[in-house]
Amino acid sequence: MAEAPGDIGRRAEEAVCRYLEDRGLRLIERNYRGPQGEIDLIMQDADSIVFVEIRYRRHSRFGDGAQTVDRRKQSRVVATAMRYLQSHRALSARPARFDVVSVAPQEGSQEYRIAWIPDAFQA
Repeated sequence: MAEAPGDIGRRAEEAVCRYLEDRGLRLIERNYRGPQGEIDLIMQDADSIVFVEIRYRRHSRFGDGAQTVDRRKQSRVVATAMRYLQSHRALSARPARFDVVSVAPQEGSQEYRIAWIPDAFQA
């Protein structure tokens, strides 16, 4: 039986979260929703707050998932991040950055191929 798309997304998101935690980031919040959209992961890296956009691709032949984070998507992520910071004043004084993580299944494996782009775009 095929896996449901939501299950695939949750597993990929969990793999990305573990990957980033293994590199020293700490999870603050997952799937934050605002009027303009959703932020997949909000993490802390030293003093910085990191807003992470995860892009899943079933096949790499259609390009890297990070390539799909266009200006429109960037502006929605930034607007959602601003709203998050306004509602979490204690975090709003910290530097913020926007990372993009592309994730795709590895051929013949249950593992994922993960490509992390720190500071992928600016507010």
